[in-house]
Amino acid sequence: MQIVVILTWILQGVIMFFDEFYFHRKRGLGKWESLGHPIDTFMFLLCFIYTLIYPADKIIPFCILAVASCLIITKDEFVHKHECETNEQWLHSVLFILHPISLMLLFFAWSEDFVQLIKVQAAIISLFLIYQVIYWNYWRQHAIKKAT
Repeated sequence: MQIVVILTWILQGVIMFFDEFYFHRKRGLGKWESLGHPIDTFMFLLCFIYTLIYPADKIIPFCILAVASCLIITKDEFVHKHECETNEQWLHSVLFILHPISLMLLFFAWSEDFVQLIKVQAAIISLFLIYQVIYWNYWRQHAIKKAT
């Protein structure tokens, strides 16, 4: 089970990395996505944090967080249909498939045996969230203003 969890989370991370550092950097993000993508990441992270704080018998709040996370990631599709090329939209569809799978695997991994793995993944997601907030909402905005 642990190898399935690790491989799925790595696959999702690699695809997210490619989406972020190829497609997003190539086209840039508007204000909606600059704010919305960190919200997506934060909601995903909350699911991991929840499993680290609460015992595995507290499943209803986890399920609510997971469903909310899966729904929230779809909010940008109204923008993506105008902003993204076909390849990026396809990549997003793969991420939409992996997102709930990753959360289901988190649910099944929610035990003492997986605590370290969940902590590592939560740390990686946290770093990505910090990057998204700083790069898209401060650094990139500052660089654009400086260039004009």
